[in-house]
Amino acid sequence: MAFRSEEDLSCPICQDVFKDPVVLSCSHSFCKHCLQTWWRGKPVQECPICKRRSSRTDPPCNLALKNLCETFLLERDHRTTAASEDLCSLHSEKLKLFCLDHQQPVCLVCRDSKTHNNHKFRPIHEFAHEHKKELLKCLKPLQEKLKILEQVKANYDHTAEHIRVQAQHTERHIREQFEMLHQFLQEEEEARITALRKEEEQKSKMMKENIEALSSEISALSDTIRATEEQLRAEDISFLQKYKAAVKRVQQRPLMEDPLAVFGALIDVTKHLGNLTFNIWNKMKSMVSYTPVILDPNTANPEFILSDDLTILSHGERQKLPDNPERINYHRSVRGWEGFNSGTHSWDVEVGDNSAWFVGVAAESVQKKGPIKSGFWQIEFYNGKYSARWQGDPPVVLRVKKKLQRIRVHLDWNKGKLTFFDLDINIHIHTFTHIFTEKVFPCFGTLDDLPLKILQGKVSVTRD
Repeated sequence: MAFRSEEDLSCPICQDVFKDPVVLSCSHSFCKHCLQTWWRGKPVQECPICKRRSSRTDPPCNLALKNLCETFLLERDHRTTAASEDLCSLHSEKLKLFCLDHQQPVCLVCRDSKTHNNHKFRPIHEFAHEHKKELLKCLKPLQEKLKILEQVKANYDHTAEHIRVQAQHTERHIREQFEMLHQFLQEEEEARITALRKEEEQKSKMMKENIEALSSEISALSDTIRATEEQLRAEDISFLQKYKAAVKRVQQRPLMEDPLAVFGALIDVTKHLGNLTFNIWNKMKSMVSYTPVILDPNTANPEFILSDDLTILSHGERQKLPDNPERINYHRSVRGWEGFNSGTHSWDVEVGDNSAWFVGVAAESVQKKGPIKSGFWQIEFYNGKYSARWQGDPPVVLRVKKKLQRIRVHLDWNKGKLTFFDLDINIHIHTFTHIFTEKVFPCFGTLDDLPLKILQGKVSVTRD
């Protein structure tokens, strides 16, 4: 900011640039210290300029003026420093040359002095321009490195946020799965306790009816015995007089067969407790699914959408995902989570009406950034044609009699065979032969929003 002179920002008392300026009610400003010194010993506190009496002994700070003064002082100091740097400290002349022998800026007087006799000189702006170019050349790798580091940090920040989102998403689905299991177990518990109580009620009712019937028989028989025993204790004449009636009463009382213990009356504890956990586990088969191949979202191309259970793949809008080393960016694919380096393995894929897909395996060392030239074996459907693609070779057209809907992939790692079948009619499609030397992973890709689905395997519970 330019001012007419330093006087514009000077205190009327000390004639120097304001320090901690305060403003009086008359709008005149002074340094706080100057004003307090001026008022000291005076009976009336008045403005040193207009003599108007001040109503306040501690006037407020003139903040706007203070900021202007501080800015002015900074600019003045900068101008003073710059001017002194441009002048020769010996001759107070402008530095225009650079002495190559002494490696320092000099003025024209210095050039002609004895100190720089027979020295070589260069115009200072020319010499500085060359050195600036050299320094800029040295600076460029640092700038490029800084750019790379900033990009990496941005990816780290994105990765950290993605980790948080992944954790929340995964936790939610874990809780949903366990809630489903908890509900199943709770319902199973209630059903089994209900069955136990129903059996208890039925058998208790049966025993109650038996007890009541037997109690009635015992009561009637006890009455007959008691009356007969009283007759036996009577006098002979009385006994003989009632003898026939007593005999008739005893003989008419039918003797039922001795009641037997009720078979199966007790609770069938074994039915309720025997192999309880195994039976529940076996029953859980109806709600438990198993998929031989699980898709790994950390390897999925950003244009892929995976289902929550990681078994369904479809193409969609490109997502902003971390550029982690596992992710395959160029080749639109996603790997299975588990790789194989021995044995035989099979998995089934439903391609349905998807118009652009591939199914196969990829080596663990397959290139994940840029065009993939080797390390994969696949069959594909594209532009209405089926073909097989191996490593970086051109695709080989496959003769398929009917449209493929479901495909079985069979890997025999030890024998070096990767075979594809039409699962619906159990017809061989193609076989790759290769000596595998490293772990391979199931691999899938699509350019269609119609899904590819990894089919579930059968779940069984066996007993040895």
